[in-house]
Amino acid sequence: MRRWARSEPFALIIALLALVPVGVLIALASGAPELFDSHNLTVLSNTLLLMVMTVLGATLIGVPLALFTAYVQLPFARLWLIVLAAPLAMPSYIGAFTLYAAFGPGGEIETLLGIPTPSVNGLTGATLVMILYTYPFVLLTTRASLLSLDTSLVNAARTLGMSLTMSLWRVVLPRVVTGIAAGGLLAALYTLSDFGTPAIMRLDTFTRVIYVEYNAFGLSQAAMLSLQLLAIVGLVLFLESRVSGTRERPGRRLTLWPSRWQAGAMLAAIAPITILAIVLPLVIFTVWLVREGAGGFELRYAWNSIYASLLAAVVAVVLALPVAHAAVKGRAGRLMERVTYLGFGVPGIVMGTALVYIGLQLPFLYQTLGLLVMAYVLRFLPLAVSSVRSTAQGLDTSLVQAARLLGASPREAFMRITMPLTLRGMVAGAALVFLEAMRELPATLLLGPTGFETLATYLWRVYEAGYFGRAAIPGLLLVLMSGLGLALMLSGERRGEFDASEDQHR
Repeated sequence: MRRWARSEPFALIIALLALVPVGVLIALASGAPELFDSHNLTVLSNTLLLMVMTVLGATLIGVPLALFTAYVQLPFARLWLIVLAAPLAMPSYIGAFTLYAAFGPGGEIETLLGIPTPSVNGLTGATLVMILYTYPFVLLTTRASLLSLDTSLVNAARTLGMSLTMSLWRVVLPRVVTGIAAGGLLAALYTLSDFGTPAIMRLDTFTRVIYVEYNAFGLSQAAMLSLQLLAIVGLVLFLESRVSGTRERPGRRLTLWPSRWQAGAMLAAIAPITILAIVLPLVIFTVWLVREGAGGFELRYAWNSIYASLLAAVVAVVLALPVAHAAVKGRAGRLMERVTYLGFGVPGIVMGTALVYIGLQLPFLYQTLGLLVMAYVLRFLPLAVSSVRSTAQGLDTSLVQAARLLGASPREAFMRITMPLTLRGMVAGAALVFLEAMRELPATLLLGPTGFETLATYLWRVYEAGYFGRAAIPGLLLVLMSGLGLALMLSGERRGEFDASEDQHR
């Protein structure tokens, strides 16, 4: 088991590096004029209201859809799951942008169809967008819990005269409450860290006000707000770490065969969600593309996104290797792994604020691609670590031991045995980091080199300038990238279901 000993010093350095942004913010916030004022309290209340309303809405939508996809038998069941989970893979700022442009006086719906619609903005608009793009968290975590249940208790309850609805309410849902809570906490975390939606909907939450303070050269105040936001994020992360369900051995699965009118009613209830979250953005971007064509878009924006994201993916995987292998080794490694996870909980706007200060202190780093890639790596390193660790845990240690007995050095054993066997996790982790970095907006806005436009920042610039039609190509390209992310996510779920069914048959 000492084969990972040499990875621990590197893992420790990487873990300490993950703590640097928090330390920088603490030092920077010391110059802030005051901790709380009336405006800060308004920002706090807006942020908490948006979070609570999003979690409630995501739960009210996600739990019924989890029951629907887990138990109800419909044609093309896999397709329904893909459609319902698709909003999770799309950046919420795309939905906010298109909803803002489609509704209200002079919006695209009124322009194209002549139908007046209310404006979508403020707390109501931001809540609607966040619910549409976070309910899949609750859907997927609850569905995973449902699929792990032995539903013989439901059959027993129905045999004793309890209706199906009451059986689900009193027997099934209490046993998947941890899955529901886990999804709700993920929705809360996403809401707290999101910048694009509150900014587009013109709602003063922490992320939007931090960006405003940064642009007004109020870096100390931005750091103080960032620390306040981090305190809330830390609480949510703590609650999320305490939520752990007991996984049951899957038994016979509950299967419901709806009548035609029941199936029609279910699909009618799903349709508005799918239309607003998926169909509307695609239609709006397509209309803009037909109307205005390329509209000033340059291919270098796409290349910049690809180049920066690819660099971040490669660096993240290289750094993930020692951390993941140290985590497999023992308790100290697992602690270092948990420290690196801090970056994933730090909102992009907060990470950007901290690294801007570092850039100001080290001028050779300020507004360079290297600093931007550092932000991507610190934020999304946990994605690479978890992927590499999942494959490293399944590594047969006897293979490495045999190589050492045959005279191979530790480096040779790693290069010829360990790395090829963990390659799948490395590729999956790199792909996840690449896709997340492609979509990252606030950190790119704060740290991108002068003139370095990406798909996400170009979309933001045309929104700010009011040239909505020019967002068509970057919007559609980001949707395409999101589709690739969804495919990765659901392929992992499909493998998990296959493994569970194999366990059940054994």
